[in-house]
Amino acid sequence: MKYISTRGQSPAQRFTDILLGGLAPDGGLYMPETYPHFGEADLAAMRGMNYRELAYTIISRFVDDIPAADLKTLIDKTYTAETYHYVREGQNAEDITPLLTLEPGLHLLSLSNGPTLAFKDMAMQLLGNLFEYELARRKESINIVGATSGDTGSAAEYAMRGKHGIRVFMLSPEHGMTRFQQAQMYSLQDPNIFNIAVHGVFDDCQDMVKAVSNDAAFKAKYKIGAVNSINWARVLAQIVYYFKAYFAVTDNNAQKVSFAVPSGNFGNVCAGHVARMMGLPIDRLIVATNENDVLDEFFRTGNYRPRDAAHTYHTSSPSMDISKASNFERFAFDLAGRDAEVTRAMWARVDQGEMVDFKAYGLFEKVPGYGFVSGASNHGLRMQTIRETYELYGVVIDTHTADGLQVGLKHREPGVPLVVLETALPAKFGDAIREAIDQEPERPAELKDLETLPQRVEVMQPDVNALKAYIASRIDA
Repeated sequence: MKYISTRGQSPAQRFTDILLGGLAPDGGLYMPETYPHFGEADLAAMRGMNYRELAYTIISRFVDDIPAADLKTLIDKTYTAETYHYVREGQNAEDITPLLTLEPGLHLLSLSNGPTLAFKDMAMQLLGNLFEYELARRKESINIVGATSGDTGSAAEYAMRGKHGIRVFMLSPEHGMTRFQQAQMYSLQDPNIFNIAVHGVFDDCQDMVKAVSNDAAFKAKYKIGAVNSINWARVLAQIVYYFKAYFAVTDNNAQKVSFAVPSGNFGNVCAGHVARMMGLPIDRLIVATNENDVLDEFFRTGNYRPRDAAHTYHTSSPSMDISKASNFERFAFDLAGRDAEVTRAMWARVDQGEMVDFKAYGLFEKVPGYGFVSGASNHGLRMQTIRETYELYGVVIDTHTADGLQVGLKHREPGVPLVVLETALPAKFGDAIREAIDQEPERPAELKDLETLPQRVEVMQPDVNALKAYIASRIDA
């Protein structure tokens, strides 16, 4: 299996090469040359598998440059009940992503049972183990530079903390996360973890990370890698739970299932798109945004219009406060028939902050064929959805999951099971939960005093040169 850039001007690479590299040298994102396909016999064989078996069956079709026994060991080490143990009452941690049925045909997929209480742990824990394995094999080290709007940062840091040969430099908006989310990151005292709070919004942080990655000389000298969802391995790991959920809510492979996915950077729902391309019988992929509705605008109008910092809103579902969805380029590449020249031309405009009209390229009319629909939520609808979910089902959900449920219900079809992908546990968003239901969300006992722990964080202007100087000084020290 080789991987190619969406922009077509970088050589094809093997999995372990793109694992450590992040962005392609031409600024594009890596994609597999072809998608493996699972037919009826494959799906039938996979239906009875546990999560680890399912993960190996899927991931091994994309990874052929890690010995099979080693890959299986890494997967088995990652997906354990001990790591994903924050399950709700009555759920089995051995399921890794247990299903929570609200009513017949309406389900939540519990993805937030890992160490940072967010779905990002599902991929990041595997990424940490893959990085450590490959760096040891190559006798190399890596310096990860990433950006977070809420949950990616803590998931990356908890996956990489204390790992040999790895440093993490994580950028986050100074005022863009909850106190709990900040404390999860800033309270880590591990010497290989560096937190940077940027005066700005998530898109400023993401632009800084991309600028560092696009500086080929700096990237090579300081061995810069990426763990954001631009890293293909993140998307790959997330494909697995779409298959797991599908088998959990169906009796046979003739049935279809729809997924509602809270969306900011398009990574989570991109994994669903790939699963569908691989043959998983998905009916609809429902893209749910908050007030930062750049993705909803695209799926309604065909216009992809990134917004600048001044037009990015700080909301009560902060992990989705994103107005330039990095992974959307991957879907655009498929939509363009994998024409890298077309993708490159469109993203030359996107990178300048300009709108791209997909109708002008004759591409928007193809979108329905990929199963996508969308909708946007807002603070009032989030609060209402959290309240109604608690009153109807006795279940407390976080603000992002509420966006997914609210939009998902608008697109629910009779006879088609709807699975809403849970984003995080409510404990991470105490202020919003108190506003919605006048109750304190349950919090694991070991995290009770998290916000009172000492914190380590560097505050910085959105200045790429300042970031490079900071990284260089910590590596050269």
